[in-house]
Amino acid sequence: MRNITWHTGRLRLIERLPSSRNGNPRYLCAIMDSPTQGLGWTFRTQVDSMHGYKVPNYFDRDIDVTVTLGTHYGHCTLDSIRESV
Repeated sequence: MRNITWHTGRLRLIERLPSSRNGNPRYLCAIMDSPTQGLGWTFRTQVDSMHGYKVPNYFDRDIDVTVTLGTHYGHCTLDSIRESV
C-alpha cells in the first residue's frame, strides 16, 4: 500500500460491494471531514479483511472516527479504522 494518509470525520456508507470469493463483505464508504459542506474521501475496504466486519459498526453514528487510507492497486483503500478520542 502506498500514499498513506489519515483522516478524521464521520463514516458514511455509499454502496455495498459484491462479497469476495470467500464470502467476506466489502463496502464503498466515505469519511466526511465536513458534513455540512459534503467534503471528504471515498474508499473501499480490502478484500478478505476484517475491516468488512468492523466498518458497519461506525455507519451513520454521531461519533468521529480516524481512518488510515492508502492506494492499493489503483484504488483508495482502508488500512485502519478507530474511534477518535
